[in-house]
Amino acid sequence: MADKRVTRLDSTYMQQYDVHQARQRRKKKRLFRRLALFALVITIVSAWMINYHFDQKALYAEKQEKLEALEEEKLSLENQEKTLNEEIQLLNNEEYVLQIARTNYFFSKEGEIIFKLPDDDPSY
Repeated sequence: MADKRVTRLDSTYMQQYDVHQARQRRKKKRLFRRLALFALVITIVSAWMINYHFDQKALYAEKQEKLEALEEEKLSLENQEKTLNEEIQLLNNEEYVLQIARTNYFFSKEGEIIFKLPDDDPSY
């Protein structure tokens, strides 16, 4: 106990006091263990939630990039569709088809003579 020079009385009060002190130490020890366990659980749950948050954030960024790429592809395909529809309209015009045939395949009108020059490059 505190001081060796003081003689301890062996009485029922002192025995009850010792039991009370031991009970208080056990309570304090149990409280510390519960608080430590609670802190551990909170730490584990927090770590899991933070990890989950960053995983979701990365997944969202990946999906966002994919969406942007698909939107760009969609715009490209829409422009291509527009161009092809215009070409379809032009190919329905008989004069345009004849002009292409004369330019690229050297078809001529009746009585017309075609001379190919060396620097002419037919475009398809």
